[in-house]
Amino acid sequence: MSTHAKRERLLLADLLETEGPDAPTLCEGWNTRDLAAHVVVRERRPDAAGGILIKQLASRLDRVMAEFTEKPYEELIQLIRTGPPRFSPFSLKQIDEASNAIEFYVHTEDVRRAQPDWVPRELDPVFQDALWSRLERTARLMGRGTPTGLVLRRPDGQTAVAHRGTPVVTATGEPSELLLFLYGRQNAAEVELEGDKDAIAKLHDARQLGL
Repeated sequence: MSTHAKRERLLLADLLETEGPDAPTLCEGWNTRDLAAHVVVRERRPDAAGGILIKQLASRLDRVMAEFTEKPYEELIQLIRTGPPRFSPFSLKQIDEASNAIEFYVHTEDVRRAQPDWVPRELDPVFQDALWSRLERTARLMGRGTPTGLVLRRPDGQTAVAHRGTPVVTATGEPSELLLFLYGRQNAAEVELEGDKDAIAKLHDARQLGL
């Protein structure tokens, strides 16, 4: 596993263990047990995980998720810690880096920021740059359903267009915060929004962000 993916994986597992199975998350309708089951199913049941994106497979995903949420919580956490099985595409270093570092970062923040006493994490510049690189490549895909024009901007001035349109809203923040914003965690992301007031309100309430 890559350094970032491994670190975020272990942070997520430790946090899920600390918070217990019934803690809230930013994922609507999910507690920590549900989130842990999702992570395990995504890595270990590719026959069902396709339902995350493909509606025709959603019912199978629901059945498999229900099976995994019934497993002992400690078992789910251990499966997250040990990583994907050899047959999983996530066991390949490049896929692990491209997918899991982001996945586990977002889900760690889903747990952290759902708690009343959360404080921002200080991420190292190398990881921030890696997150920005991912944002540059996927911004238009993730922002395709945005109800306004949307430009992402780092504090140093680098920008990426997530959606072309008018009026335009510019979201400024660290790559980690912009990532959360673009992945549908608008109300928990620490970004500054500039633009038309009504457009900003629409963007805050939009459910189309993310996959």
